[in-house]
Amino acid sequence: MSNDYQYKEREVELDKDREFRLGEGKISGYCSLFLGVMSLLAVLAYLYPSYLTTTELRQAYDAKELQVILKYGMYFSLFFGVLTFVLGKYRRMGTAGILFTLTAFALGGYTIPVGPVEAKTMSLGVDWLILAFLGSAFVFMTLEKLFPKYKNQVILRKEWGLDLFYFCFNHLAISAILIFANYHAAHFDWAISPDLQKTIQSIPVIIQVVIIILCADFVLYWEHRLYHEVRVLWPVHAVHHSVETMDWLAGSRGHFIQVFSERAMVMIPLYLLGADKAALDIYVAFAALQAVLIHCNVKIPFGFLKYIFVTPQFHHWHHSSEKPAIDTNYSAHLVVFDRLFGTYHMPKEHWPADYGTTVKLPNSYIGQLMYPITALLKKKS
Repeated sequence: MSNDYQYKEREVELDKDREFRLGEGKISGYCSLFLGVMSLLAVLAYLYPSYLTTTELRQAYDAKELQVILKYGMYFSLFFGVLTFVLGKYRRMGTAGILFTLTAFALGGYTIPVGPVEAKTMSLGVDWLILAFLGSAFVFMTLEKLFPKYKNQVILRKEWGLDLFYFCFNHLAISAILIFANYHAAHFDWAISPDLQKTIQSIPVIIQVVIIILCADFVLYWEHRLYHEVRVLWPVHAVHHSVETMDWLAGSRGHFIQVFSERAMVMIPLYLLGADKAALDIYVAFAALQAVLIHCNVKIPFGFLKYIFVTPQFHHWHHSSEKPAIDTNYSAHLVVFDRLFGTYHMPKEHWPADYGTTVKLPNSYIGQLMYPITALLKKKS
């Protein structure tokens, strides 16, 4: 990396048409609509839990307690919907939110009995989608407003809707992803060492977590690097890099081939190590939170931790389209492997000025889904 490169600051102009302002009804309209949709999805999940919820996630929450949250969500959706009529703007969104919520009430609302659930091999992860969206939106949007890197960046930035679709699709497909990942990892049963697994299980859980992070990151580093440096694989990964504005939703954009392969590959070290369930649960929570955080529009002073863990500044450089940063910072959890294999790039005082790919991709889901094929055909022609 050249030390003579002249870094420039990214300038973000405030998009007033997409900005949320108090008193206009836009906030109320979106809140009513989103809460209405989430409420209806939740009610359907309670009605058909075998088909719309995941066995693994059901073990982590109390369905009856979540009905209390559902209750308030439904009433707040109605409140915000009515508020759009009081304010006189975004009444269509308010009306839609009210209709979704009233439909949810008509189907049973928050009073649907909760009982035993028959496990199905395949199901849509509606419960995972709802909990992940509400939790992520609350936590990470709050962080982006409290500690923004780019203060003028709006919540509903350009292509936000596209990334929301990716978020929903990937979370709904969680069962298929888990089945594929487990099936793939099971092919490595010949490499299992009972003695190694007993040794791993005998050490403290926190040490198990450290070992899991190191092993998983080693696999993810090399898989990520292959996606960048093997030409036939790059068009698949280019979909993820086509994001030009970083925020908590940006990390959701990813071609389904990459999403499935990443989950399958990272399952191999977890499968071979045979760590305790507690250690695996901690790792999964850590990995999920970090994956969203590193794409966020946040400038948090991590201090010495940024020399150990992958942080937003580190990963933003990975998404930069500036020459010094291209094909760098492959790690998902720790910076150790980028330092070890010579792909570390993080100027102390600078952040990227430009994001995205050097070659523009289609800005639709279907266009990006087909991009690996269209890119290959274009190259041959």
